[in-house]
Amino acid sequence: MSPLQASSALRSRGRLTPAIALTLAGLSTGAHASMGNIGTTYGLFPADIASAQALSMFNSQVSATYYNPAYLAKDPRGELTTGLLHAEPELRASSPARDGDILSDQESQHVLIGMKTNLSSLTRFDHPIYLGFIAGVEKYGKEMLAFESTTSEDGQFLEYGRQPLFLNIGGATTAWRGIDVGASFRITLHSTAELSTTTDLAGNTEYESLSVNAEPSLRSILSTNIDWGETVCPDSDCWLDGWDTSFAYRSSSNTNTTVDARTVIPGLIPESAPLVFSVLTYDSYQPSIYAVGVQYSTDSWRVGVTLEQQNWSDLEDEFENDTIKDQANAKFDDILIPRIGAEFKFAEHFGLTLGAAYQESALKSNSTQDVNYFDNDKYIFGIGLSAEYTRTRLFTYPIRFDIAYQHQMLEERDFETDNTAAGARTGETVTTDGDVDVISGSVTFKF
Repeated sequence: MSPLQASSALRSRGRLTPAIALTLAGLSTGAHASMGNIGTTYGLFPADIASAQALSMFNSQVSATYYNPAYLAKDPRGELTTGLLHAEPELRASSPARDGDILSDQESQHVLIGMKTNLSSLTRFDHPIYLGFIAGVEKYGKEMLAFESTTSEDGQFLEYGRQPLFLNIGGATTAWRGIDVGASFRITLHSTAELSTTTDLAGNTEYESLSVNAEPSLRSILSTNIDWGETVCPDSDCWLDGWDTSFAYRSSSNTNTTVDARTVIPGLIPESAPLVFSVLTYDSYQPSIYAVGVQYSTDSWRVGVTLEQQNWSDLEDEFENDTIKDQANAKFDDILIPRIGAEFKFAEHFGLTLGAAYQESALKSNSTQDVNYFDNDKYIFGIGLSAEYTRTRLFTYPIRFDIAYQHQMLEERDFETDNTAAGARTGETVTTDGDVDVISGSVTFKF
């Protein structure tokens, strides 16, 4: 993918503040972004949301491209899936000095599309190669990039808010009997902006020049899946039939922005030594993740367990280079997330999915200067229903409909605000908690 480029040269008189705002507008279409993405925070499609991501590593649908690309090889059919996701958090921070306790209720609303196909017809080798692709866009397709990085006097939650553009592409193939391997790439944007202008002491500007560039960053996802029955006893029945084990690694990723601005004030700041400020800041950080999952399945039901290690401690190094968050001195722990899920088929064409998970807070610090991050331990519960419509006269395979609901309960935790700005409240003990409701639906066509 070639870099996305936008540039403008402004020659009319204006004001410095709008010019700088325009620079940031080229990088951001809204506020309330977060250190997370829909894939790790909620789940991509209904099957992932309903199982609290416990069965995501054993989902033959296109979302496997993100969770376990090797599992794309499980179903030889092609697939086209479209879905909607609506997440509604109510995040609370209460103290005697505050009028209300609702700190944020910013919704996240995504439209998603995913496709999977067999590319073996492109080659002369009789060996299946599967390609998967997922794209998710915020505000039901109206917002391509949500970016915000800021200090906060009242405090801000680490993970929740609008989620940026989600892009993932990858493939899978069978390495040996019952052993599939896969790889994919998550695509994020790294943006740079340069602004130069000449201004007077009143802020009126002229000879402005503004350029904005955004280029993709590719972060790898690698996985392996083992069908023990097919591997150990491919030609006969044995006690290992129905058992699957998967291993996956997702490398860390982020969205970042670099802004370089310089101005000249005739008679005060010469062109040979302009006033310069630079900002480098991160958003939508995903830690490196190691995941292992085990599933047992029959024709009518299946159950799976996943253990997921998220290495949040690496974010400390990123924050040292972040010119907005470096003073926070935030400390993070690596965390281990257990997930369990089950799926039951009933009435021939219907399925019920249940899931649960427990996630400890990765934020070790109870006080982060000026940034004032909040994060909590949480319980996650999901439920979903799937149905296949078989009486279609137009399509070769049944059409699948999925709907899911997930609830996240954030446990209470106390933080202390720390603000260095003149007149700002500081040293305030705040009790935080919250609830997050997520609903998702999708339609899947096989081909």
